[in-house]
Amino acid sequence: MKFALAGNPNSGKTTLFNNLTGSTAHVGNWPGVTVEKKEGKYKKLPEAVGIIDLPGIYSLSPYTPEEVVSRNFLIEGKPDLIINIVDATNLERNLYLTTQILEIGIPVVIAINMMDVINKEGTTIDTGALEKSLGVPIVPISALRNENIKTLMDVAYLRAKLPRDGTSVLDGSPIGKQYNKLLDLVKRHQVEHPVFHATKLLEGDELEIKHSAAFSGEVADIKQSYTVEGQETDYEAEIADIRYQYITQNLKDAIVKAQKEKGKLSRTEKIDKVLTHRIWGIPLFLLFMFAAFHLTFSSDFLFLNQLGAVGTIPSFLGELNGIPSPGVFLQMLVELFLEWIGGLLSGLMGVLGAAEGGWVHGLIIDGVYSGVSSVLTFLPQIVLLFVFLAFMEDTGYMARVAFIMDRALRRFGLSGRAFIPMLMGFGCSVPAMMGTRTLESEKEKKLTIMLMPFFSCGAKMPIWAAITAAVFPASADIMVFAVYLSGILIAILAALILKNTLLKGGASHFIMEMPSYRLPQIKSFMIHLWDKAKGFIIRATTIIAASTIVIWFLSSFTFRFEYVELGSDNTMLASIGKALHYIFIPLGFADGSEGWKAVVSIFTGLIAKEGVVSTMAVLYGGTEEALILGFTPLAAFSFMLFNLLCIPCMAAVATARSELKSRKWLWITIGFWMLTAYVVCLLVYQIGSLFSGSAGALEIIVAAAAVAFVAFIIVRSLRKKKKAAAAGNPCAGCDGCDTGRGCK
Repeated sequence: MKFALAGNPNSGKTTLFNNLTGSTAHVGNWPGVTVEKKEGKYKKLPEAVGIIDLPGIYSLSPYTPEEVVSRNFLIEGKPDLIINIVDATNLERNLYLTTQILEIGIPVVIAINMMDVINKEGTTIDTGALEKSLGVPIVPISALRNENIKTLMDVAYLRAKLPRDGTSVLDGSPIGKQYNKLLDLVKRHQVEHPVFHATKLLEGDELEIKHSAAFSGEVADIKQSYTVEGQETDYEAEIADIRYQYITQNLKDAIVKAQKEKGKLSRTEKIDKVLTHRIWGIPLFLLFMFAAFHLTFSSDFLFLNQLGAVGTIPSFLGELNGIPSPGVFLQMLVELFLEWIGGLLSGLMGVLGAAEGGWVHGLIIDGVYSGVSSVLTFLPQIVLLFVFLAFMEDTGYMARVAFIMDRALRRFGLSGRAFIPMLMGFGCSVPAMMGTRTLESEKEKKLTIMLMPFFSCGAKMPIWAAITAAVFPASADIMVFAVYLSGILIAILAALILKNTLLKGGASHFIMEMPSYRLPQIKSFMIHLWDKAKGFIIRATTIIAASTIVIWFLSSFTFRFEYVELGSDNTMLASIGKALHYIFIPLGFADGSEGWKAVVSIFTGLIAKEGVVSTMAVLYGGTEEALILGFTPLAAFSFMLFNLLCIPCMAAVATARSELKSRKWLWITIGFWMLTAYVVCLLVYQIGSLFSGSAGALEIIVAAAAVAFVAFIIVRSLRKKKKAAAAGNPCAGCDGCDTGRGCK
């Protein structure tokens, strides 16, 4: 037996899924589609029930991949029952999808979620009246508080055993005659779920028309017989209007809202007045992000050293310069643990006869273990940063960020809708690129994909953590924040340049729902974090482990396959690195006898960004002292920027190829990534070098600001040329419409 969970985005569907399935849940992709698929088991009924969490959708129309996936599963996947999750705080909008689900001939139970929220507001819902109107059981629940979930599943289990025919709001409506004629036609052709298919045929649904080609002529005749000459009926709009009229009519007596004092704001409205403020909205977002980086990467969490309150503090972790942040403290503990494991493993190798200095010892200890442990060391910091990002998303704040960014991004040819996949890019570029499918404009989709790597993904965090801990120990949090902020600023400047060159045009319109603020549910929150941590560990122990073996082999053998000491400059890897490193000398990090190691690390990072740190651990010996010798502060910043801006990884390239649907645009995008990385790092290093040969954090930030200023001047010049070209033509420099009639 299997139940499908269907509902709008932000209706609490995922929270309910996590409550029902817990540790049995697993995530994959739908066959042939890159939309996420979640499945699990509910085991508290007489038999285990499979739970399928469908993507959040607003309708069963084929406008997005998520809607097509959900629709296909409900029609063809043959679930035994549909649990339709409805947000009690936005009942009218949520029930629009319900009216479509009820047209499918499958048992349905409606779960009205967030009852705790509306009860607190003083609003009451007469579920009995609604149940009578809709004709299916309704169970009020709170997924967040895990209230009434057992009752919901008991009702669903009993209901799944009873057959149900689809029902439509069109029956008895002004277009009921057309609907009934089509229903008879569909039944004659023995189509399963006839009510749903008859309604979709009347709407003119493109998928339905394609699947009903065998009797398309009869459909056209039925529609034509009811058409008044010269008056074409827009059935899709008419049906949408009938659905909302039906919902409004049935909600009129079912909902009693609490009387709100005139002028009194709700809690959400009060918070929004601050967080979405026209002036303070973006600075507050940046402040929250800096706080997250400070808690994750700062070695002097309370600024004691900067205030002169303490010197070095002795501890079991060694001599500390101040109180470390939670992220650094946990990272140090993991580092100590991994060093202890490494010592045990090295001793075991000696007992087994693999003496230090031999190739077996080198492969296991200097190669695989050194590379993998160097990445795993930063697992606590990665998880902690995901905690902050997940918290902002689950509370509803990220939706506000997209809203406030819409105003800023629109002038750069992007909408707030484009910022949503960009925010996903802080987690991983692959699903973020997939998220561009929601963008209406092909130009905006291309532009967003081209800017995606500039938003630092989780795989790049070990690079920032390793370099800042070694080169900027006193200001690691500031430098990590500078990297993230640099990426956002470079993305904005690049968008301006692309908008005026390769991708001319304006942004699409942006409308989104603002969910109510709520605290994350601990269980769902922990499951989400475990998925992130598990994915990182799997990558570290598979892809990274395999790549470190290759790196170790190439860095330990000559072209004559002679085993030499690790780090020797006559190995295969050294020869390749030395041949390439001249290209990167102007960027600072490839200079000197050790420069080829940084270049090789960049190229291994093109496979997976975690490979940068594991490669450096193998080539530099894995010590912070070696890293400090390998990089000046300015060169280190240039190195971080290059890894931020260049090709993210091969998985991202494959995804870009799939989403762009053009080999030409794929190569343009790859070239844009590499060219941007090279030019930005060249300017940062060369301008920074003008200050001094030993630039610190302040000089580096000034250099980055100087680069931004140069880019701004270039973009401003482009815009002036565009305005000059528009002289005498009111539409030549405008992205606002396609009419060609000018502004009124």
